[in-house]
Amino acid sequence: MPKFDDPNYLNREQHFSDAGIYRISETHALVQTVDFFTPIVDDPYLFGQIAAANALSDVYAMGGKPLTALNIICFPTSCQPLEIMQTILRGGYDKVKEAGAVVVGGHSIEDPEPKYGLSVTGLVEIKRLISGSGACPGDLLVLTKPLGTGIINTAVKGEMIAEKEVDLVTGTMATLNAAASAAMLECGVLACTDITGFSLLGHLHEMLLSSSVSAELKFDQIPLFPRVKEMVSMGMIPGGAYRNLDYVLPHINWQGSADTKDDALIIMADPQTSGGLLAAVAPGKIESFLASLKTRKTLGEVIGRITEGPENKITIS
Repeated sequence: MPKFDDPNYLNREQHFSDAGIYRISETHALVQTVDFFTPIVDDPYLFGQIAAANALSDVYAMGGKPLTALNIICFPTSCQPLEIMQTILRGGYDKVKEAGAVVVGGHSIEDPEPKYGLSVTGLVEIKRLISGSGACPGDLLVLTKPLGTGIINTAVKGEMIAEKEVDLVTGTMATLNAAASAAMLECGVLACTDITGFSLLGHLHEMLLSSSVSAELKFDQIPLFPRVKEMVSMGMIPGGAYRNLDYVLPHINWQGSADTKDDALIIMADPQTSGGLLAAVAPGKIESFLASLKTRKTLGEVIGRITEGPENKITIS
């Protein structure tokens, strides 16, 4: 597509940005993003919460504060009661309210398959803007939510796990990344991306491309939801994981055990719904960042580091 050359479009050259950044003054810019998807849980209220948290995440990844949201909803009004749609919207409303933002309207269409999400506008101080292109060699990679939402949801659909057994997973998906974003701003973190449909490997690869660096990961240090490894061994793998892996595999340098390679790569390529933030943190700031996350009762696990090189390689051991 043709490029927009407006100088106020601050990240117009950053092709893998989590959201669009548009300057409105010398000190502040708007953060604009949109996301919506089909239900991943049966509970309509929980679906609304998860979809809203997922859409808000891009603003948090860039150090912004959500201001307003517009509902985007597709619903089969001809065969489903409107009360279900109302419950989905209530879930989104409550999550937006929790974020300190306001739902200012939206748009709905008739669709045989329900879909829901938000278009979100936030505000960020330009001097505190966090981007996916600011990773530097030596930075430590910190993940703030466990991996495995795609695998666990596939296992639920395959009736390998009861839905009531996955409260931890659904609760984590419905959790805002607000606390992790606040910790980044407090500690002066400069580089971050949120982990969603392109998986840990996919989103890390985008960060590496944008920053002209490489990375090393330690698979055993990556937090996983309970039973993820078990479900992978039983074949409960979403199709998106294979597509993600096909895309990043040419850039992977596997140095771990051959026996664990296939399952480990699939887990790291698992498409996440409302996943955590992946922050690249300077070594001198890592202790304060982890302490800030802990104070905010938010997970923070060091899973690797940024290394030299424009080759965009991900070395995994």
